[in-house]
Amino acid sequence: MRKSLMVPLIFGIAGVAVLLGLGKWQVERLAWKERVLADIEAHIRADPVDLPAEPDPQADRYLPVKVTGRIGDEALRVLVSQKQVGAGYRVISALDSGGRRVLLDRGFVPVAVSLSAPAEGEVTVIGNLHWPDERLSATPENDVAGNIWFARDIAQMAQVLGTEPVLVVARSVSPAQEGITALPVDASGIPNDHLSYAITWFSLAAIWAAMTGIFIWRQVRAAKGAGA
Repeated sequence: MRKSLMVPLIFGIAGVAVLLGLGKWQVERLAWKERVLADIEAHIRADPVDLPAEPDPQADRYLPVKVTGRIGDEALRVLVSQKQVGAGYRVISALDSGGRRVLLDRGFVPVAVSLSAPAEGEVTVIGNLHWPDERLSATPENDVAGNIWFARDIAQMAQVLGTEPVLVVARSVSPAQEGITALPVDASGIPNDHLSYAITWFSLAAIWAAMTGIFIWRQVRAAKGAGA
């Protein structure tokens, strides 16, 4: 092989090796992330425990809990959309367990459905503690006066309803709430883009290899034409 072709060949091989390495790293990250998500799902669905005295947003995230209390009459409406259903609201109320008041995400109601009054007397809620981070730069400010919320801002909701800044997202409520569908916590909202990243790096490696091959082939043809 001509010495003039050694540089592009080495450059091409090095580029392919780097891109393949990045793709392999993303495959390894994918396996790691899938294990993390599986652990989170197992944690979410574990046996519920009593509500901690001082829940920690990091240590107690997704903690399954069981709380008995009365649902307050006031309901905050968080605008959301569900596949096959359309627009609706997450319904957030206070849950008074006697000595404590916490926020309760009761579930989803379509926009066209009138929210019925909460069940009278005590209910037993099985759910998960959650501190959602839903506010993006483009998220509108919550319309507190009009009771249209665009993000579950825990501190603001707790101030409006007079509760602790602690949210229990219901998996089940007994007795059942008529017209409300639970939207329990799960791991589906946690990003896992490592497969797409791996495909991107492997695709770039293939493109790099093809471009290197085409370049060398053209150089060889040009050299043969010049020597003819």
